[in-house]
Amino acid sequence: MDRIVFTGMGIVSPLGCTAEELWNNVSSGRSGIAKIDFLEGLQTDFGGLALSFNPSKYLGNKDSGRLDRYAQMGVTAGLDAVNQAGIAKDTYPEFRTGVIIGTGAGGVFTYEEQNTVFRERGPKRMSPLSVPMYIPNMATGYLSILTGAKGPGMSVASACATGAHALGLAARLIQAGDADCMIAGGVESCVTRFIVAGFGAMRSLSTRNSDPQGASRPFDKNRDGFVMSEGGAVFVLEKESSARERGAKILGYLLGIGMTLDAYHIVAPDPNSPAVAYAMRQALKESGLQPEQIGYINAHGTSTQLNDKAETVAIKKVFGTHAYKLKISSTKSMTGHLIGGAAALETAISIMALNNSTLPPTINLDTPDPECDLDYIPGVAVPTDAKYCMNNSFGFGGQNACLVIGKGE
Repeated sequence: MDRIVFTGMGIVSPLGCTAEELWNNVSSGRSGIAKIDFLEGLQTDFGGLALSFNPSKYLGNKDSGRLDRYAQMGVTAGLDAVNQAGIAKDTYPEFRTGVIIGTGAGGVFTYEEQNTVFRERGPKRMSPLSVPMYIPNMATGYLSILTGAKGPGMSVASACATGAHALGLAARLIQAGDADCMIAGGVESCVTRFIVAGFGAMRSLSTRNSDPQGASRPFDKNRDGFVMSEGGAVFVLEKESSARERGAKILGYLLGIGMTLDAYHIVAPDPNSPAVAYAMRQALKESGLQPEQIGYINAHGTSTQLNDKAETVAIKKVFGTHAYKLKISSTKSMTGHLIGGAAALETAISIMALNNSTLPPTINLDTPDPECDLDYIPGVAVPTDAKYCMNNSFGFGGQNACLVIGKGE
């Protein structure tokens, strides 16, 4: 079967909005987390904002005014990916290029703002763009307008696994013959007082208000919850033969995809992790690789007590004794948790890790949890000769997606 390749990549993150800036920060172990003024007074008053994001890079005032911040990010990252891939409107027939930009929550900023207008000033004062700005498929729709893509298009929402599902479904559409090229990824911008308060009510967030950069600490015994951030990544995916024929640079390979449901709990992972392990095995099986050929896992690693233990259990089930030789890190320790954008950003980091022969660290891992006893690359990046890695992503509702990625050329 013709392999699926990544030929373009666009980034929006708290650690930079270009691949080079993101990689320099992640490989250096820098944190993108900081106190946020508009969260003052909440149980958690910090997070990761994409401060260098500039929607005017491609969008004028008219376009920007029609899009929620999440959609601005998705469109901008998508156009960056298209430009890097060298895809023009006539590269493929218009109905053979599609778009899937996933998001966990959609246009939250617009919803909250217009709900306030509705309650305080009445329905006649609401913006006529309230609905198109709020719905979660508008990043996909607007990117198709700007690129001329008229093939398969949708948005997916599977909480923190969204970006991996978007990439997996995009690859499936190409493999099934429904498209030749897909622009796909995940983005999120929902760091608002309402959403942060909601996650706080669930006791999911770290409350280390006095130490924001030390708050996201996956696999550390003293972790106390995840840290919310915004951003994501969008890619161009094609068949390897098509990419080679047009002379495109191959950034990486999407070799295997595994998707499962926990069928267990609305927010807590199954501690025995059978579904997560199955998803990881399926991704491995599709890739045609043996467990010993995987040299790195970009872990879901949220910095919550339950997730980090459950993921460790699953890795041991799948990799056996090789689990103790694997290099594993959670880059959420630096980026925070981008919810619907997390999996896509971590796919980008995984590709860059293989291509730069360097594995990023898990920062803030000062006191390892005895129940998380694998090599999580504490503190400092390490060199590698790995050619293949796995990216794990698990969402509320028990939705799991694992990707096996190969080094680019």
